[in-house]
Amino acid sequence: MHVVIMGCGRVGSSLAKALERRDHSVAMIDVDANAFRRLGSEFRGITIKGVGFDRDVLVQAGIREADGFAAVSSGDNSNILAARVVREQYGLQNVIARIYDQGRAEVYERLGIRTVATVKWAANQVLRGLLPEGSEPVWRDPGGNVRLVQVKTHEDWIGRKVHAMQAAAGTPLPFLLRFGQGLVPSQATILQDGDLVYAAVETESLSQVEAILGAPPARR
Repeated sequence: MHVVIMGCGRVGSSLAKALERRDHSVAMIDVDANAFRRLGSEFRGITIKGVGFDRDVLVQAGIREADGFAAVSSGDNSNILAARVVREQYGLQNVIARIYDQGRAEVYERLGIRTVATVKWAANQVLRGLLPEGSEPVWRDPGGNVRLVQVKTHEDWIGRKVHAMQAAAGTPLPFLLRFGQGLVPSQATILQDGDLVYAAVETESLSQVEAILGAPPARR
């Protein structure tokens, strides 16, 4: 897999190193050649000084053969412009742009450009740590109809099957975090103390699901 990255800051350089560790090829674009120092001496990919919406720069980076493009510079406008050029001029669908403005991110999501709204994501991560009830989504679709949330579960659910919890909530519980490791529950999986439960839920049903799992199981 060949990936072109625009922006050799902390995010871009970390992304490039992670891709190379997985044996993918990387081309890095940045307007400041000094930024490439973040890649370290072991970086095997291509470095190109320029902007990611310049067609000559993109071609030099191998965009015609690329399997993915990430625009993660510090500028929203540059990231979106580059993402649109890559999608519209080169037909590459696997494109992601980092956006600081959440409102603009939602607009571009609806246009088919996947975005990572950095400030909103960071705020939500902190908020979920402070308020583990799951009111802020881990993920939601661009239309806001479906979301993945971490839900707080009542202690009386401990020792019960996750399948039973899912039936009670009326929505999928696709995975748990147990001791920091992801776990896809089977029919036999039992909830343990300390497990973090994630629910895939329609937005309009979120309060109901949280109320069910946040209360003791109904007695039969």
